[in-house]
Amino acid sequence: MPRDIHVPNGLVLALAVSALAISSVALGAVMLGRPGLGGNGAGMMGGGAGSIGGMMSVGGAGMMGGVSASATPQPGTAGFAPGTTASPRAIRVFAGPGYTFSPSTITVARGETVTFVVTSMGPLVHEFMVGPADAVAANRQGTPEVADIGMMQAKSLTYTFDGAGPYAYACHADGHYEAGMRGTVTVVG
Repeated sequence: MPRDIHVPNGLVLALAVSALAISSVALGAVMLGRPGLGGNGAGMMGGGAGSIGGMMSVGGAGMMGGVSASATPQPGTAGFAPGTTASPRAIRVFAGPGYTFSPSTITVARGETVTFVVTSMGPLVHEFMVGPADAVAANRQGTPEVADIGMMQAKSLTYTFDGAGPYAYACHADGHYEAGMRGTVTVVG
């Protein structure tokens, strides 16, 4: 006589969410052309390996350009050219999977204007807030942010680091900041 095996719904849900998160990372790697993560180095979003998305205003959908970051000098090194209000430097930030940002630390030049292109890499909806560390930690009204970044969606935000800092970025979607979803911005120069 056959026996019915009951698998708890919670286990099935956990496995489904895990599979979705893993497939999201793999899909993101392919779309962004990240070598070693399933990408071919060319990416559907334009540009080659290490490409950075085009610059858009706050809340813009991520139309990717072809500005390469892989070989460009970074702040504090010889040959670095900081972003300006007329031509911001683009920095790609990945939100998730889970409650993380990658990278978790970003270096900028004092006075530099940066466009953050933020892509959500998992099934969670995130936001991205950047500014003075105390304002970001307090989720202070008026601190620049983009909200409702859905799975595999990119939104951008442009910010000028015109002081010494400290600066930070975070996600304040319910429980995300408390789970550690934040990063720091180091100002050099």
